[in-house]
Amino acid sequence: MFLLILSIDSYSQCAGESDEILICDVENPVYKNIDLFALLGGSPVSGGTWIDNSKPLEESIFNGFLDAQKLRNSGIYTYTYIQDPTTLGCTSSNEATITVKIGPYAGYSSPNISTCDDVESFNLFQAFDGTKLAPQQNGIWTANDTSLSLNGNTINPKILGEGTYSYTYTMSALESCVAQTATVFVSVFRKPRPGSPSNLILCSTDNLAAFNNLNLNSRLQGQDSGGRWTEDELVTNELTSLNDNRINIQNIYNTLGAGTYNFTYTVLSTNPICTDSQSIVQIIIEEPIDFTGATLVVNSDICENQMATANYTAILTKGSQPVPNGIYDIVYEITNGTSTTTLAVEGTFIEGVFTFDINRLNFPVIADYTVRIISIRNRSFYNVCTNIIGTISDVLTITPMPRINSATVLIPSVCKGVAATAEISGNTNLSNGNYRITYNLSGDNTATNQQLDFTVTNGVGQLLIPANLIPNVGTNTVFNITSILDLASGCTNTASLSKVFTIRPLPNVASVVVNINTICLNQDATIRLSGLGSLTNITLDYSLSAANIISNQNVTLSVNSGNASFVIPASFLPNPGNTTFTLNTLLDNSNGCTAIILNNNQSFSVSAIPNNPVANNFNFCKNDLSTIASLTPNGTQYQWFDSVSSTTALNGSTPLVTGTYYVKEVNSSGCESGRTAVSVTINTTDLPTLDTDGQNFCGLDQPTIQNLSERTNASGILYWFDAAANGNQVTQNTLLTEGMTYYGYNFSTTTNCYSDALEVTVSLSNCDVTPDFFVPDGFSPNGDQVNDVFRIPKIEFIYPDFTLEIYNRYGNLMFKGNRDKPEWTGRNSDYNVGIDGIAPNGVYFYVLQFNKGNKKPVQGRLYLNR
Repeated sequence: MFLLILSIDSYSQCAGESDEILICDVENPVYKNIDLFALLGGSPVSGGTWIDNSKPLEESIFNGFLDAQKLRNSGIYTYTYIQDPTTLGCTSSNEATITVKIGPYAGYSSPNISTCDDVESFNLFQAFDGTKLAPQQNGIWTANDTSLSLNGNTINPKILGEGTYSYTYTMSALESCVAQTATVFVSVFRKPRPGSPSNLILCSTDNLAAFNNLNLNSRLQGQDSGGRWTEDELVTNELTSLNDNRINIQNIYNTLGAGTYNFTYTVLSTNPICTDSQSIVQIIIEEPIDFTGATLVVNSDICENQMATANYTAILTKGSQPVPNGIYDIVYEITNGTSTTTLAVEGTFIEGVFTFDINRLNFPVIADYTVRIISIRNRSFYNVCTNIIGTISDVLTITPMPRINSATVLIPSVCKGVAATAEISGNTNLSNGNYRITYNLSGDNTATNQQLDFTVTNGVGQLLIPANLIPNVGTNTVFNITSILDLASGCTNTASLSKVFTIRPLPNVASVVVNINTICLNQDATIRLSGLGSLTNITLDYSLSAANIISNQNVTLSVNSGNASFVIPASFLPNPGNTTFTLNTLLDNSNGCTAIILNNNQSFSVSAIPNNPVANNFNFCKNDLSTIASLTPNGTQYQWFDSVSSTTALNGSTPLVTGTYYVKEVNSSGCESGRTAVSVTINTTDLPTLDTDGQNFCGLDQPTIQNLSERTNASGILYWFDAAANGNQVTQNTLLTEGMTYYGYNFSTTTNCYSDALEVTVSLSNCDVTPDFFVPDGFSPNGDQVNDVFRIPKIEFIYPDFTLEIYNRYGNLMFKGNRDKPEWTGRNSDYNVGIDGIAPNGVYFYVLQFNKGNKKPVQGRLYLNR
């Protein structure tokens, strides 16, 4: 290693002092990571910025560690260290530069470098040892044989030919670093020669059998012997082995059809440097392109006034057979019956379409021109075949301008609202076909720039002026044609042709009103018309639809003061249902004009006669309180009567009585059925009666409902309820209750009817005994269900109005009882005795009032023991 460090700047500075380094053995690994900061002289302060002066400003800043082996050229490089003097308190310069000098390095050549003589450019730097540091790039190459060609660092082995050649690479000295050289040797090997191929091109219509044993070697020139023939993926299977060189072209076509078939001749390389060589012989079989069914359209037909500026485009479209895309040469001819012009054009078929322009000078006069294709050739084909053309042609027509200024126009008078017929004939040049005129109307009716299409046959054309353009009545409407267009050719010409005609008035039908009433089946329908104004005699056309259908019936009517009427016979109305009357037209017989009636439909109903109602006889119970509403059928369409001839229907709330009633159906249209007789029977059951004082019982006897039934005159079973309406049935063994009202009904098993209710309020106080009472002298309210209350047995039946008062020994009232409150439980919250109204153990006193028969009250005492 040769290292030379020189001090250049002796001034102390914040960035240190500049210095330099000379490197003569750059391949030494120590130069892969040079710390430039360590090379600064003086006392540099760290933390500054390093600048690589060999790079653009935006790439120049780096970390100060240099890989010298990445410098690919020998030369001088500088790196500047910059420090901020303000931050550091320095006053001297804040920059220092390290200069790095890289000496020459020529690298190490490889011992064996080879290439093939088919290579046209070989880079000599490929001849260096790739395991060593690559040589620097700014040296000079020289050929050791001055006759050899050299272009910078590349040679052309194809020109050099087979042999071995040497070249030297020189890196110049730098200061004390001496120059270096490296010599490389390149061996050039010969590549195998596969020969120059000659393709065989045939048409499918040629004599392919002449090539049934074709030697492929005969299609090569200058090839090395010993090669082998193959084909891509064995498409034809003609080659049976690597030594086979003969093919049958007739068999190829019969099997695979037209196409390009590649056969490859391969010569193997005798050295490891050159690759094998190949030549490809193509057997090309073409088929004629079939244009059968192809069409030619020459755009477009023109009028004689366009001849000076017309442009013509022809579009050739293939038929059912495919036509390959590509560039074609086409020859065509133009004939007008007197002369023929032959022309050629080059263009492109794209997806079966070929478009080309034809110069207008080829169509000089008014005539029909036939453009016909003569030949078509595909430039990408070898064109060994003659294509199938057939007849492909089109006719281009140049049409004369239509002229009618000297023609005759006839327009008969018309009714208002009806289109007017105009007839054009006489002196015109119009051939049979379709035309369109532009016209104006003036006078009584005005319109501008209107158009009408019409057909000319044998010199005569008829057209209709729309009714909406001639709404005004009068004798002075002017029809003026301003232009005419031939619809077939599109040729148009100005015109000046006029005619005056008359518009007759229509009958005024704007106020016509139709009235039809609903009818029943088999009735005639009367149609009443009003709003006919001053009309006197008219003919109507009308139709019926919906339930009854009839079309275009005519009736002639006299009109009186704007009104008229007529009858549609019942035979026209055989079906029930909604029927629509449509007034189609109204003809004023005085001038022959007919008005079309719009939206004058009137619906009416032909109502079916209802069938006689089906009804049964009825039996009701008297207490059912049945009314007419109880009978069936019922509903708003049914009416009930109390006699066959009555005209007043009975109200639904009318009570029923035994007798015969009659019902009929009246539908919504008022059509009535016949009457059906219905027998009504109102059944009654006798009301039971109660025996005298039968409501009075003695509660001591524990009387039941059965006992109450026995006090009536009913011979059967009475049914008793606890309420007059919606009550609960009371069974026969139920005990009677004091003051309770019971309702008894007698039931007939014959009519299944109940009688009216027998209402009985029971008294259980009818006891005629005066027994000695047992008044208990004590009780024990401790909840053991034994003697828990103080009660005088049966007193409520003998003395129903009794009262009982109980006092404590202090004279305070503890309890007050009666029939509804006969028991004392030893507590009474009505009186504040003890805790929670509980009476304590002890002696208590009672006062018993009988309130019956002047019997005196009694007093006594009792003992409460819990």
